Amino acid sequence: MERKSFGLGDIVLMKKNHPCGSNEMEIIRMGMDIRIKCVGCKHSVLVPRAKFEKNMRKVIHSAASAGEEAADTQNQS
Repeated sequence: MERKSFGLGDIVLMKKNHPCGSNEMEIIRMGMDIRIKCVGCKHSVLVPRAKFEKNMRKVIHSAASAGEEAADTQNQS
């Protein structure tokens, strides 16, 4: 099984909704545990990495690609 790739600052889609109704979370801390922040209500939760990887569906918006896009637009100017 392929490991899911995600990084600091990424917006990810989770399997279950947060109580506020949003299922989009931003990764704000990585290590053995991962701290995620709800995009809807800004509440943060500390989740063990194994549980996070199991409950994450996909990366919606990658912070790394956003940084590359910003650098590309600056270089074109």
